[in-house]
Amino acid sequence: MLLLTIILLGYLIGSIPTAVWVGKAFHGIDIREQGSKNAGATNTFRVLGKRSGWFVLLVDVSKGVLAACLPHFFAHVLIGYKDEFLILQLCGSFSAVFGHVFPIFANFRGGKGVATSLGIVIGINPYAALVCLAIFLVVFLSSRFVSLGAITAALCFPFISYFMIKEDARIMIVFTVVLGLLVILAHRKNIDRLLTGQESKMNLFSKKA
Repeated sequence: MLLLTIILLGYLIGSIPTAVWVGKAFHGIDIREQGSKNAGATNTFRVLGKRSGWFVLLVDVSKGVLAACLPHFFAHVLIGYKDEFLILQLCGSFSAVFGHVFPIFANFRGGKGVATSLGIVIGINPYAALVCLAIFLVVFLSSRFVSLGAITAALCFPFISYFMIKEDARIMIVFTVVLGLLVILAHRKNIDRLLTGQESKMNLFSKKA
């Protein structure tokens, strides 16, 4: 019962369509019909500007952090059950990413789950998250391709976690590999555009409002 509760809560948290709601409430547009037609922070920056973009990014990351921390709210019934705690944490995390990609509150048309995945890594291991974020920033700032930064960080994530998370290795290895693959699969079209030279560059720190 607790497992199902965590999965449901994680999915509902992930399903909060931040970019869609911000676009409709403050700009009168559906972000999924503009730009790359993706309901994520990157498209929000491009279409709605940096203020809306930073807000969407912050909320989407927070969704992942909250989902990863859900088992802490039930810690009183998990005392002494370390393995069960981790399983609940990973299930809640996966369901949050699934909810972000297929949100029930936005007709199951969501984003790619990158920001929410970052939040999950922060909630599970902040140090691994910092390394992944540093890799993303180095690649993004040098190339101006958000997608390339996200893909590179996703590829590195399992290796980073293997050396930074010493316990529960088998479960964590599976989790990090699957999460990394999900991020890469979500960027299939971006990979095609990168290979054909059609991917758009971006500057998150531009002066666009």
